[in-house]
Amino acid sequence: MQKGTIGVTTDNIFPVIKKFLYSDHEIFLRELVSNAVDATQKLKTLSSFGDFKGELGAMNVSVSIDKKVGTLTISDHGVGMTAEEIEKYINQIAFSGAEEFLEKYKNDANAIIGHFGLGFYSSFMVSKKVEIRTLSYKEGAQAVMWSCDGSPAYEMSDIEKAERGTDIILYIDDENKEFLEEARIETLLKKYCRFLPVPIVFGKEQEWKDGKYVDTDKDKVINDMEPAWTRKPTDLKDEDYKKFYEDLYPGIDEPLFWIHLNIDYPFKLTGILYFPKIKNNIDINRYKIQLYCNQVFVTDSVEGIVPDFLMLLQGVIDSPDIPLNVSRSYLQSDANVKKIAGYITKKVSERLQEIFNSDRKQFEEKWDDLKIFIEYGMLSDEKFYERAQKFVLLKDTEDKYYTLDEYKTLIEANQTDKDGQLVYLYATDKEAQYSYIEAATSKGYDVLLMNGQLDPHFIGLLEQKLEKSRFVRVDSDVIDKLIKKSEKEAQVTLDEQQRDMMTTVFKSQLPVIEKSDFLVMFEAMGETAQPIVITQNEFMRRMKDMAAVQSGMAFYGDLPDSYNLIVNTEHPLTKRVLADAEASCKEELAPVLDELKTVNENISRLQEAKKDKKDDEVPLTEKEALKNAEEKAKELRAKEADILKLYADKTPLVRQLVDLALLSNNMLKGEALSKFIKRSVEIL
Repeated sequence: MQKGTIGVTTDNIFPVIKKFLYSDHEIFLRELVSNAVDATQKLKTLSSFGDFKGELGAMNVSVSIDKKVGTLTISDHGVGMTAEEIEKYINQIAFSGAEEFLEKYKNDANAIIGHFGLGFYSSFMVSKKVEIRTLSYKEGAQAVMWSCDGSPAYEMSDIEKAERGTDIILYIDDENKEFLEEARIETLLKKYCRFLPVPIVFGKEQEWKDGKYVDTDKDKVINDMEPAWTRKPTDLKDEDYKKFYEDLYPGIDEPLFWIHLNIDYPFKLTGILYFPKIKNNIDINRYKIQLYCNQVFVTDSVEGIVPDFLMLLQGVIDSPDIPLNVSRSYLQSDANVKKIAGYITKKVSERLQEIFNSDRKQFEEKWDDLKIFIEYGMLSDEKFYERAQKFVLLKDTEDKYYTLDEYKTLIEANQTDKDGQLVYLYATDKEAQYSYIEAATSKGYDVLLMNGQLDPHFIGLLEQKLEKSRFVRVDSDVIDKLIKKSEKEAQVTLDEQQRDMMTTVFKSQLPVIEKSDFLVMFEAMGETAQPIVITQNEFMRRMKDMAAVQSGMAFYGDLPDSYNLIVNTEHPLTKRVLADAEASCKEELAPVLDELKTVNENISRLQEAKKDKKDDEVPLTEKEALKNAEEKAKELRAKEADILKLYADKTPLVRQLVDLALLSNNMLKGEALSKFIKRSVEIL
């Protein structure tokens, strides 16, 4: 028997492994099974080249549990090891200056383990003792047993072993008894090893017999050795891609499209990425892209390899060229990773362009599900924007689809304003904004439907990218001002007193709407236009829309909604309200307005007198007189408002006109809506 110490000139390698990789300790099984697969593949290669002339036999890897003894065993029929090879690969951790290295990186276990490159040592995270029983494929080789209890001391001796290959026997420690449970091990094998290229056997297939499941004589192979991404695209049908997707993510809808990645230079990368139907954020978080290295599962945290906007995709990427540490769970910062991300972006855009070119009808049918991917990509990746501008679609309120160039051609004749700006009209809700859409289409305008989660940001991007273009929501102004064709505007004929009167009359009838402000304005829109129209400031509304989906803009989100209540001064009904208000309130208002006029003249005179004086030069009597006059004016204006409100309260037509405007903007709800219906019946 040979005794010795593992060739690291420090005693702290095992505590480091246990301490720093403990949170990810389940990966020991992946590492040991992967090593067994490597040993099996090596023998197959030697056999194919004629360097091994014996019978290969059963080339599988088996995992077994012995609860009585407390062991977990991983066995293969691969190349095996001689005593010299154990000395080289197990006892001597191939690293010069190991002690200095350990000191330098003692707080970074990933760097330590990664540099040693020996996943075998992860077995000590869960074991109080590890044994290796191995017989090399080499002719005349002597079987060897190696054992170690987690200290640098080991024992090695010759043994009898009938079959070629290696058994790794883990004596599971008391803190990790979960790894002696069949269900736990099967779950881990399916997670990490389900696509390995060598059969992984764990237990026996079962059948239903006498009211219960019982083991059969057939080995249970838990992996698919030829997953779809390892096969040639020409050998796969649509059904194969869909079945693989269902195997990866059982129970969710079929994907929209998929992209088969296959590249050999300048790096090796294979995989299949799927465009899923996104229903909610839970799906995005639950069904992630899985990263594999030579068919071994590594992680589903693929940030850095896959561009951010493609994190919405699902599927598999497999690359031996992505730099990983031994636990294969953490990606290192590397220029190659960025190249891979760039390649994936390019392949995705090429595939989308190909689908668009070959079957535009299908592309349009799936656009509503696709657009979040494409808009996110265009917003976050300049190169993707350049490619995607050829196939990104704009959808209008009549459910017609256009490329950017097609839509520009469609609207430039009729929707170019007096300054040469191309105006893209859009709605965010076809039903709620129906009357505004109808007013625009009746003038020959086309209206886009921009109701997606990212559309507020996408609109801003297009305004930056498209020359002399701006986007205007269809309810942001009266129809004649949405696309101004000339400087000349119809003149409002109200004098200042009439404006004040109508402002008070209509504003007094607005219901209280939480976090909403209204500004009454006047426009001469013609007799056939609506009597009152409600619009919303484009800039403020857009800022609030963006605040809803972007952190850091909460300031805008907290501001009240700002609306314009625009009175059409040429409509017969608003003319009637003005005439009736003037006649009905004349007797009460006349003395108030006369007195207010006198008070205002007095205020003007007092303000003029103090204009060029410093505050201490103005006599106290004049200050008091001005203060009293301003308070009197305020009192008279309140009295005027009360008279006009009383008139409006008694005049159903005023509230009816206000409510009709609110109703057309989907803003009449609850008690106000109930009163409107009742009033409408009474008027009829």
